[in-house]
Amino acid sequence: MTGHDLIVLLVVTQLAAPAAALAAIGLPALLGRPLDERTTARIVAAGFGGGFLAGASTLAILAGRGFTPEIVHVATWFAVGHHEATIHLVADALSEPYVCFSSGLCWLVNAFAGKYLHREPGFTRFFILLALFGTGMNLMVLADSIDILFAGWEFVGISSALLIGFFHERANAVRAALRAFTTYRICDVGLLAASVVIHRAVGSGDFERAFTIEWPGGTCLVPQATATVVALLLVFASLGKTAQVPFSGWLPRAMEGPTPSSAIFYGALSIHAGAYVLLRCGPLLEEALPARVALLVLGTGSALHASLVGRVQTDLKSVLAYASMTQASLILVEIGLGWHVVPLVHVVGHAIVRSLQILRSPSALHDRHELEAALGGHPGAGGLWPISLLPAAWQRSLYRIALDRGYEEMAVGRIFTGPVLRALVVAAVAERRWIAWLAGRAPEARR
Repeated sequence: MTGHDLIVLLVVTQLAAPAAALAAIGLPALLGRPLDERTTARIVAAGFGGGFLAGASTLAILAGRGFTPEIVHVATWFAVGHHEATIHLVADALSEPYVCFSSGLCWLVNAFAGKYLHREPGFTRFFILLALFGTGMNLMVLADSIDILFAGWEFVGISSALLIGFFHERANAVRAALRAFTTYRICDVGLLAASVVIHRAVGSGDFERAFTIEWPGGTCLVPQATATVVALLLVFASLGKTAQVPFSGWLPRAMEGPTPSSAIFYGALSIHAGAYVLLRCGPLLEEALPARVALLVLGTGSALHASLVGRVQTDLKSVLAYASMTQASLILVEIGLGWHVVPLVHVVGHAIVRSLQILRSPSALHDRHELEAALGGHPGAGGLWPISLLPAAWQRSLYRIALDRGYEEMAVGRIFTGPVLRALVVAAVAERRWIAWLAGRAPEARR
């Protein structure tokens, strides 16, 4: 077996291992014969463990070769004339570290969730969605075309929304899931439109036709105007997953899901999916100054917003949600500055620390209560916050703004949601009148 054949086998294993675990526990559940808890957890652990070991082995091989990218040609979906859609994967200095830490974190969360969700009625459903997420995450990371990346992106989105609404008997969980799903779908338009533009420009969705696969670095192979349009669309797509203003309202609500899913999605992987896409398409951003400026402005504004609002939250998971939003915003700023390695290191470090904090949040609350009991009261604020240096009147104003979450919800409702809902109502009334006129009868009363 040649070195290339070995890398092909390892890359396919990174994707096939969690997919096989998904099939192994999903098919029996679909047939009404779900596996027991221990078997389910062990199968999913084997899937993520296999993906991690395959990723680590590939990373070691690439390191010995100076991280020269390897393209794995799996198949051609269809080809019409000079246009084709392919199924290609890439192993390089960006995808393999990402696969290792994503599979490793899923492996860790799987071990925690096996005990955390013991005797939970939705135990099997949780692990099915976790395996679906791991499969989608690895597919997105390894994708060498925007079509395959979009498929993985959608797997991540649907599993995220379903896990937010995991406790579907609670109305708040269902509303939070619908809020997240709606936000995802709005911003996913950017990624879908970027796919159309790339196909139109180069006749395929393959990344190596739009830019050279050399990370960090790479050279843009499309005209600057095309690169700017694609980059702006990718920035818009990333705003949803990374919960940037004005699309940040869903993130604190997403904590309605189980703690293990909150850790892996909104502390570690899903919230950094947009950053990964921007890092992968870095050569396009290099040619798109408006996109980089947008990242700097939106990232800085969202970081300030999340840092301020997070200071007044009264529950630990909301505090951690806004802390994740702050760091995700800073990562986007780093990408906007044209950095490559620093954002990747920031993503990995933040994901590990934040997922650990969220997993430990239930016991941390218990420890906090014990500390307060031992001290006989609140231990007091820690650290210096710059706002404390402002005049008291300003501090009170900022406090009120933070309590209302920066008036983001009100602004979005008045500027976007309200007009859209009113337009839909008007369109529905006009449709009923038009149908009634065509049918030759009186219009129905407005419902």
